[in-house]
Amino acid sequence: MDLSIVIPLYNEEESIGKLIEWIRNSLAPENLSYEIIAVDDGSTDLSWNRLKELKEQFSNLKAVKFRKNYGKSAALNTGFGLTKGNVVVTLDADLQDSPEEIPMLYKMIVEDNFDLVSGWKKKRHDPISKTLPSKFFNMMTRFLSGIKLNDFNSGIKAYKGVLVRSIEVYGEMHRYIPVIAKSAGFNKIGEKVVAHKPREFGYSKFGLERISRGFLDLLSISFIGKFAKRPMHFFGSIGMIFSVIGFFLLTYLTIEKIFFSSPGIADRPLFYLGILLVIVGVQLFIAGFLAELISRNSPRRNDYGIEEII
Repeated sequence: MDLSIVIPLYNEEESIGKLIEWIRNSLAPENLSYEIIAVDDGSTDLSWNRLKELKEQFSNLKAVKFRKNYGKSAALNTGFGLTKGNVVVTLDADLQDSPEEIPMLYKMIVEDNFDLVSGWKKKRHDPISKTLPSKFFNMMTRFLSGIKLNDFNSGIKAYKGVLVRSIEVYGEMHRYIPVIAKSAGFNKIGEKVVAHKPREFGYSKFGLERISRGFLDLLSISFIGKFAKRPMHFFGSIGMIFSVIGFFLLTYLTIEKIFFSSPGIADRPLFYLGILLVIVGVQLFIAGFLAELISRNSPRRNDYGIEEII
């Protein structure tokens, strides 16, 4: 199959039908074999009923319904696992991403051999409460990852199929998929300016609580990208430095006491600092050892309650 289109959605009963019709019209001239995979992230409206109606009109539609709301990363990860296409494109269900961008994104993957192409919403139609945090995260992610993208969190992206089936997305990690892809060895990452349209129906699901979660996930993904396979290199190195410094401080005080009869070593701050550094150093080394054992035997963390599949 040429193309898989993954659409995560939450309470989008008014827009999902228009989006799927728009996708069909946009791809009609392209002569591509494709499938649409919609993942209902525990919607409380009639989105699932609408998807079941649409299945009767679109034979290439697949849909999954979660029992509750797990988040966009969970929906994407589940959708990625069902894809069969050589190229995978993601779209948000709110009609702000244009399916007319798909043919060009597809060509950039197939003809220009990009591993991932991220849409850049250069002109956005979102409130400032959404655009300002997005600019901050984009700046921080560029700095920490070294990936020169303007918009990491764009809902419209294209991937090689092998890429999405090689990675795991969880928490709020969907906004950092380019970073995850790079850490997995997919280094040819590009960007394309895409149209961004005002929301027609419903409301944005972005909340202030996602700012703190997103920042913590940014730190996590930066650490995981460097040390996921070798946590001992991180914890062990710091622990060794602390232990060596503490050891030399205590050695210095011991020599001073034995050979120079220095009184009151136990009252000196250096004595307690040396002991503290040795203890913390040993603890960090043990933490690195345990993390090493866990990383070698950790199961996949994505296990979601699925109510129905069509």
